[in-house]
Amino acid sequence: MRIALVGNQNSGKSTLFNTMTGDNQKIGNWPGVTIDRKEGTVKGTNHTIVDLPGIYSLSPYTSEEEISRNFVFEERPDLIINIVDATSIERSLYLTTQLLELDCKVILALNMSDLLEKKSLVIDEEKLSSLLHTSVVKISALKGSGIDELIKLIDEGRILDNPHKKIYQEDLEEAIEDIAKGLEMVHSRFVSVKLLENDVKFASLQSKDIEAKRHQLEQKYNSDIEEIIANQRYEYVVEVKKQCVVKKEYKETITDKLDKVFLNKWAALPIFVVIMFAIYFLAVGVVGSATVDFVDGLVGKFSDFMSEWLASVNASPWAVSLVVDGIIAGVGAVLNFVPQLIILFICICLLETTGYMSRIAFFLDRLFKKFGLSGKSLIPFIVGSGCAVPGIMSTRTIEDEDEKRMTIMLAPFIPCSAKLPIIALFAGFFFDRYNGLVSASLYFLAVVTILISALIMKKFFFKGDSSAFISELPEYKLPNLKYLLRDVWDKTFSFIKRAGTIILLCSVIIWFTLSFSWKFQYGVDVEDSILASIGKCLSWIFYPMLGELSWGATVSAIQGLVAKEQVVSSMAVIAGLADDVTEGALIFSQTGIFGFFNPASAYAFMVFNLFSAPCFGAIGAMRRELGTTKKTLIAVAFQTGVAWILGCIVFGIGSLIMLL
Repeated sequence: MRIALVGNQNSGKSTLFNTMTGDNQKIGNWPGVTIDRKEGTVKGTNHTIVDLPGIYSLSPYTSEEEISRNFVFEERPDLIINIVDATSIERSLYLTTQLLELDCKVILALNMSDLLEKKSLVIDEEKLSSLLHTSVVKISALKGSGIDELIKLIDEGRILDNPHKKIYQEDLEEAIEDIAKGLEMVHSRFVSVKLLENDVKFASLQSKDIEAKRHQLEQKYNSDIEEIIANQRYEYVVEVKKQCVVKKEYKETITDKLDKVFLNKWAALPIFVVIMFAIYFLAVGVVGSATVDFVDGLVGKFSDFMSEWLASVNASPWAVSLVVDGIIAGVGAVLNFVPQLIILFICICLLETTGYMSRIAFFLDRLFKKFGLSGKSLIPFIVGSGCAVPGIMSTRTIEDEDEKRMTIMLAPFIPCSAKLPIIALFAGFFFDRYNGLVSASLYFLAVVTILISALIMKKFFFKGDSSAFISELPEYKLPNLKYLLRDVWDKTFSFIKRAGTIILLCSVIIWFTLSFSWKFQYGVDVEDSILASIGKCLSWIFYPMLGELSWGATVSAIQGLVAKEQVVSSMAVIAGLADDVTEGALIFSQTGIFGFFNPASAYAFMVFNLFSAPCFGAIGAMRRELGTTKKTLIAVAFQTGVAWILGCIVFGIGSLIMLL
């Protein structure tokens, strides 16, 4: 059996999918779209379940809604599991009524039922099943309760047929039935509703008779047909809620008490600042720094072992140098920061799963509107702290095109996991005890830069109004340890995989261009190498922010276009070969090629790499979302221009401070 899992965002859909499938999952992309496609096998069965993107309706206003509608309409799953947030049933049932218009069996999974009592609510599931004429199961995806009953219901085939219950007023129902009679196709009721709404997907099925019915209904109700259908659908949902949801005497919940603090108009922003500072203090500060030294020691021992082993088997000098100074130094320099990334990923995942992220987006909506953005833009910025690619992709939920383009261009400014090694390396060496504070300052500098850039864009380039941000805040809940570990593992493994592929390849290229001259002579001085000659031609670009003509820093920064963590890897390889050492720990040696760095130039270099054009993967995501190469090149030029200007300003101010 092929099952589609459909539900609103934040309804617990992904948690249910993970619980039902366990490790039997495949992750890919929807054809032609870079949104994750999750597919798996239900534990103990042969049933295939597909986790569709979180949506609020089957009207294709966003890419996610279009994907979900195309799947249930065209691929015709045998069953739809509609996961509903039991604590916000009115919002969720709007989508349910659309699913029940399809020619497909539907099971209603009432999730978070365990939280109802805390909200003084009781849902009569038998009454709800009778009203909707569909099977209803109470579950808790987080705690795993009710899942066995849900799977058993599917296995035994005890699923109610879908009779297409009438939910609209009589004249609208008559119009839908008349249209459906003339359609010889599946999902005829759903298509009939969409034809009345003049949905472009079904334009080929339109007729003068349908247009006449639409015009007649609009005249009678003195309203647009989409509004008529939506209003009557909501009236039905409200009536269902009245009959099956009983509210007991109200008791203030933990969520209510916490919101009085986290959404307080005076305390909310300072709390957010403290939370983000704490995240970077943990990831880059005392805890994170200690882990770097530990991993660096392991990499150093492995490097020594490989050097001795290769010498013992009489490997040629260039082979030893390639493995030790190229591969191990380059990849090892990046892997040193994996523990810090794990800490960062855990913290970000906690923000998402506890319900705090949606609240800070809601709170900052009013502030963002003054700069031409909205609370919807905050989600890509927070998601982008893990990786810029999903951050850019998540802009698809923004309906306003101008705001969407602004957010796509600004999302890469947020420090992502690939930029953390650069921040950790420079902050840890040049700012010692204050590395956590310096790292957090870069995050808030990014926020300020985003807001100022948005204001400039809005004033001179994008004149439209920012979109409205409507969000129903979920209950606060403790994170599921299994889900948290899975999420952190997936992100960490993705980073390590990139270190073992892209970073390894780039490290070999860097080693080769450092070890050979243009005449392909091996063992030349690094100053006479291929890479040095290229870097010297471009080093003037970075002089205003470094105070030196450094070809090493220049080529390392350019390598950041491939992958931001490659900046650290390149510096490690260059430093190793330049100083004739086997460890990247001497990157900032006073006698080495990077010995000119001081706190002012170090901070300026971090700023440049933070705001300059992102890696090729993120640029590719920007190209897909912006739609044209021209717009993408404009975005890249804007980002790099902002980075260069800020880097020069920071170096100038920092140099003046150091002179005082």
